[in-house]
Parts: sequence; structure tokens; C-alpha cells
Amino acid sequence: MPLYDYHCPACGARFEARHGFDDPAPACPACGAAGPQRQITRAPAQLNGMTASAGRGGTATKEQLRNKWSEETPKLRDKLVGKLGEDTVRRNAPSLFNE
Repeated sequence: MPLYDYHCPACGARFEARHGFDDPAPACPACGAAGPQRQITRAPAQLNGMTASAGRGGTATKEQLRNKWSEETPKLRDKLVGKLGEDTVRRNAPSLFNE
């Protein structure tokens, strides 16, 4: 079950609660008020781009990013060529062929 962050507008308390996605918000543990507001405090840790991070905590050097780009480019190129055809990919994404 996911962990959610809440803020109670009645007393200002902040708290966490673990419950199902469709479950209603719990009452405030500090004052008992119903309907605390769910807070978005951080983004999910899932990446939909490269298969691994190039550095730690967004502090990758240019060299690490270049190395990761050169590692991932052939995979991306092969995937696009398989779906769209080489002519289309060469015409619309020529940077994938510059190595």
C-alpha cells in the first residue's frame, strides 16, 4: 500500500498515512478533524527514459552523461528502426546515427 502525506487545514498538523489508492483520507491524528488534504511532496522514483542513472542524485558530470548517451543510443536506434523503419529514423532523427 502506498504512503501518503497529509496536511490538516483545521490544526495545521502534517502526518503520513498508509492506505489503498481509492480509500478515503483518514481523520487527523492530532485533532480528529475529517478531510485532511493530501500533499504531493515528491515525484515517483520510476524513470521512463534511460535504463539506469548516469550519476547519483542528478549530479552526473558531462562525461558521465556522454557515456550514458553513447551506451543508450544504439538501443534506442534499434527500437525505433524496428518500429518505424531505417529510412524514417534517418530522416527524422539523424543524431541517432552520429557516433
